[in-house]
Amino acid sequence: MVARVEKIFTALDIGSSKITAMIAGRMDNGDVTVLGTGQRASKGVKRGYIADTKRTELDVRDAVEQAERIAGTNIDDVWVSFSAGGLTSMLTAVETELGGHRIEQDDIDHLLQTGRNSIDPQGKMVLHAQPALYTIDGLAGVKNPRGLHADRLGVDIHVILADASPVRNIEMSVRGAHLNVKSIVASPIAAGTACLSREERELGVAMVEMGAEVTNISLFAGGMLVGLATLPYGAADITDDIASSFGLRRAQAERIKCFYGSATTSPRDNHDVIDLQVENVGPEAAEQGRITRAQLISVIRQRLDHMVGEIGQTLKGLGFTGPVGRQVVLTGGGAELKGIADYAQSALGQNVRVGRPVGLTALPDAHSGPAFAGLAGLALYAVQEPVDLRILPSNHQNVQKYGSSAVLRRLMLAIRGNF
Repeated sequence: MVARVEKIFTALDIGSSKITAMIAGRMDNGDVTVLGTGQRASKGVKRGYIADTKRTELDVRDAVEQAERIAGTNIDDVWVSFSAGGLTSMLTAVETELGGHRIEQDDIDHLLQTGRNSIDPQGKMVLHAQPALYTIDGLAGVKNPRGLHADRLGVDIHVILADASPVRNIEMSVRGAHLNVKSIVASPIAAGTACLSREERELGVAMVEMGAEVTNISLFAGGMLVGLATLPYGAADITDDIASSFGLRRAQAERIKCFYGSATTSPRDNHDVIDLQVENVGPEAAEQGRITRAQLISVIRQRLDHMVGEIGQTLKGLGFTGPVGRQVVLTGGGAELKGIADYAQSALGQNVRVGRPVGLTALPDAHSGPAFAGLAGLALYAVQEPVDLRILPSNHQNVQKYGSSAVLRRLMLAIRGNF
């Protein structure tokens, strides 16, 4: 029997180098199938921020229309990713007295409603406000408390905040392309959905999204995102270094990086010669526009040494320290550089793997690499239709609120010190 589409979801990833769209269908057999994809170069986004609204509107419209043609359908609503700086993650918790009676859905709904009212956005915009784990009489890590008896019921709420203006600019650009914004999703949440296993998110893992102009570093533990940081550079900076060193246009430098570049060296690098079609030969280029692969890798490594050094310092600042063996997952377009996992593993002193999207059927080969992890994860996240406290109806109930430090301590105990 042929599976049928129950509901359609559209993901829109607005990046600094490309804008991509994916139309996915939730099938009646439980699969999530890709129905159509679209891609356009991003000409109005700088370092994750909208710099040219009109240009971005056109690029969004073109990418979505391409996906619509392939899928054979028209869409109105999109789930949009947000990867610019200013993202912060925090945990808060609320608890209410039940008097020992059995927990009903109304009790859970009241707790979530009052939990929403307890969130302090600290002058920022709330992107996500989602219940993570429940507590019953102080017992942490309960996923579904309904039907149990308890004197006290609590919930840990995972909140992601963002600077308001960049979010509004993205929303304005998408609406200018005649699309409705269903939700704006933090890029680490989306990429983590596609690249990280449930066990990794439970035990503790670091994910590094190496985008074109922004690198997002996020920590997951206890099944949720618990730490975030953003670095204002990415894989495009490597391309620019190649272009300036050898007198190339950016498009030429990008092609050479993809075909010949590597993060690791080999004995043959001094003998492998790359022919360049140069306009203005740079100081490191050999006569007649020829360089060795060793020269190319030297330029790449100079930038990588700085970037991965900053990533390592950021991971330490976020608390990702301890014994060798903890997992780091690289994703984003920068993770497609040859040898990047081996290089990062040596530089960081941790186990490193490249994260590629999983969980989608009929995913085109061209969109199956780490550069499209955010797009694929956004579609998977949309299909899950996660609970968000921001859209619950308002209701009042007396609760006790706990600070984020208390929540973190309980979280650390719940995951047995693995993080």
